[in-house]
Amino acid sequence: MNTAQFTPAGTLTAEDLGRIHLIGVGGVGMSGLARLFLTRGLPVSGSELREWPSLAGMRALGGTIHMTHEPSNLDGVDTVVYSSAIPQDHVEMVEARRRGLRVLHRSEALAAAMTGRRTVAIAGTHGKTTTTSMVTMVLQQAGADPSFVIGGEISEVGSGAHHGTGEHFVVEADESDRSFLIYRPYVSVITNIEADHLNTYGDLATLEAAFAEFARLTDPDGFIVTCADDPGGRRLAQTLRAEGRRVHTYGEAADADLRLSDVVSSAQGVRYLAEIDGRSLGEFRLPVPGRHMGLNSASAVLTAYLLGLPVEAAEAALAAFPGVRRRFERKGVADGVLVYDEYAYHPTSMTLAMRTLREVAGEGRLIVVFQPYRLYRTRDLQAEIAVALGLADELVLLEVFGPGELRQPGEGSAALVEAVPLPADRKVFVGSWEDAPVEVARRARPGDVVVTMGAPPISLMGDELLAALSARAGDAAGGAGGSAATAG
Repeated sequence: MNTAQFTPAGTLTAEDLGRIHLIGVGGVGMSGLARLFLTRGLPVSGSELREWPSLAGMRALGGTIHMTHEPSNLDGVDTVVYSSAIPQDHVEMVEARRRGLRVLHRSEALAAAMTGRRTVAIAGTHGKTTTTSMVTMVLQQAGADPSFVIGGEISEVGSGAHHGTGEHFVVEADESDRSFLIYRPYVSVITNIEADHLNTYGDLATLEAAFAEFARLTDPDGFIVTCADDPGGRRLAQTLRAEGRRVHTYGEAADADLRLSDVVSSAQGVRYLAEIDGRSLGEFRLPVPGRHMGLNSASAVLTAYLLGLPVEAAEAALAAFPGVRRRFERKGVADGVLVYDEYAYHPTSMTLAMRTLREVAGEGRLIVVFQPYRLYRTRDLQAEIAVALGLADELVLLEVFGPGELRQPGEGSAALVEAVPLPADRKVFVGSWEDAPVEVARRARPGDVVVTMGAPPISLMGDELLAALSARAGDAAGGAGGSAATAG
């Protein structure tokens, strides 16, 4: 069980960090933090081994990116920032300690950046990236110009972080390693609580206790938002209200403070009516489909309402919400096949994503290219993940992405593929990255929807799938007049 300890938020500011170096700067969480520091005018460097798409933007902002991990990368550095994915014996971690540099976990560096702001922290087993993006856009629409750090990029903004001039700081709070317990939010939003990260917590009861501890860190002058439709969220609200804390709920449940009704989801998007304390707030529309997207947006509406922002700002922001990269992100179309990318790797979020993609596919089939994320999760939730993958018409399964984890006999995707309730000819475990586009090109037909889903690296496969489908079309046309791939 992970028992890492982090220093609670204090008086340290981002400017106190001096020259900042981030190990593994291309990762989703680290790249957002780096961008925040860069837009704040701070000197930033980072090290990476893979040319992630986010690196070009960092260089454009003046960041120095080293495509190696070595001691000399720390020359002139004052503070080294690492994530939980970086082992303590990493060459740059060892060198940082040898030099006596300040060494901070990502969450500790982020807490320094939040000093002096009213933090709106969004936590939850899933949905927090989308919800954080929605809250951010609502505040922007209201003219609040918040700072934000999100575990993904808002498609329209093209960024997962920004240093704003307003009093609010919107942040996605990660529960996976307990690091969300160092924050001191003014507003805490908890989307849901389900079994996950059991390598850290051991069981659901301990995980729920951590969420309760997180909520109790909320400023007494602020408030807590939970989902009335989620059993874990409902239990948390009852516990906190019994302690006299200010808790507000949202959902379709009859007793939700902000209640949704007449929810309609289609390939064109989702819409619903909302009311609070019996007073209508009107109709809200999003251009992205999925009932779960409507539920996430309701938390943003409730948060904005409780902060005293105009409801009209929430309505306008959600109507223009472009989605989040790696969350139902359309990559393009080739030879009549639509290709999407989706970050889901927990069975609940996988199920929600695939049901939404089926709305898009219509009469077409759904082909899932899945890369499981973390051996412990794949082992602990294998039955649930297998059931979720069984919603696909065809499955192409890659090996588990679990950096730093040791594979035990019987663990991994070879075992998972056997558990998926699909006929043998409709599922395949591929042993290498290069085999996946070949399998997709062999299986997909015009009208089908293909989605890459799971661990971060799989997001890089979309272009390769489109290329393979285009090449197939060109071959079928004898090398002339084949259907080209179209991005977007």
